[in-house]
Amino acid sequence: MKYRKIGKSNIEVSEISLGCWTLGGLNWVDGVPNGWANVDEAEVRRAVDYALDQGVNHFDNADVYGNGRAERLLSKILGERTKKLVVATKVGWFPGTAEHAYEAAHIRHQCEQSLINLKRDVLDIYYFHHGDFGPLDCYVEEAVLTVRQLQKEGKIRLVGLSAYSSDDFTRLVPKINPDVLQSWAHSMDDQFIREGSPVQKLLVERKMSFVAFSPLNQGILLGKFDPKNPPKFDEGDHRKKDKRFTTEFLLGIEPKIGKLKSRFGASIQDLSRAALQYDLSHPWVCCAIPGFRNLNQVQVNLAAESKPLIAEDVAFIREVFAK
Repeated sequence: MKYRKIGKSNIEVSEISLGCWTLGGLNWVDGVPNGWANVDEAEVRRAVDYALDQGVNHFDNADVYGNGRAERLLSKILGERTKKLVVATKVGWFPGTAEHAYEAAHIRHQCEQSLINLKRDVLDIYYFHHGDFGPLDCYVEEAVLTVRQLQKEGKIRLVGLSAYSSDDFTRLVPKINPDVLQSWAHSMDDQFIREGSPVQKLLVERKMSFVAFSPLNQGILLGKFDPKNPPKFDEGDHRKKDKRFTTEFLLGIEPKIGKLKSRFGASIQDLSRAALQYDLSHPWVCCAIPGFRNLNQVQVNLAAESKPLIAEDVAFIREVFAK
């Protein structure tokens, strides 16, 4: 397994790390579904054990994943092994009883609760989970002061910012001064990591790193969904009303997946390699964090770790999704 440093820190993470959103299962926040289909704990344990054996050292979590369930399940499986790993979590989507999830007292409470859930003395990376800091960013100053105080107390090592628009990143990075940014990045939408983009310039100028979530576009890039029989999801699964899982969308993307198959191979392993290594071809990306729910998914994704793309491959993928 290869490792890359996070920004200016001495913390190194495996190029392919694992995202833990799926571990929270079906979930709602304020009545809005934000979970995944429930997982089998024994299968997750096999997947995590295999990942550790292969050198994965970084797990990405959040307080809102199952409203604490994902943190607790990961901790239960890792046990004492957690001390040798890089574990990240986030605050911001789960408001509890606060008016806003970035209220100072709520951030402190959630940080302390995440430490309990994860059975850790320190969080290696603590992310602001989105870019909404209230009207005119009214919560940002107090939120940043709180996180920096938690850092001084030794409860956080690195501060991260997860956001969903270039405007959020460019507006908030100077106010937060994070070590690492996180958002989606995949060959169908590489707006944050593309060379010359506003976020990429920030990454280089400030010597930050980027953690790429959804590198497989939630499985779309693996070509595993049949347009004639699109997947069905339960209530509480955020994918239930997502247009990417409709017949129309899957039919539209099918020819592009076909082009990838013609160059890289038709197996899920081949397509996973193309997707993950596309993200990793950008040097400011420290890792990709595909989600997982079973051993097979982890095996498929880790099969890609020692097979980087050449420049011509990267250009080919860009061209496939250019239009």
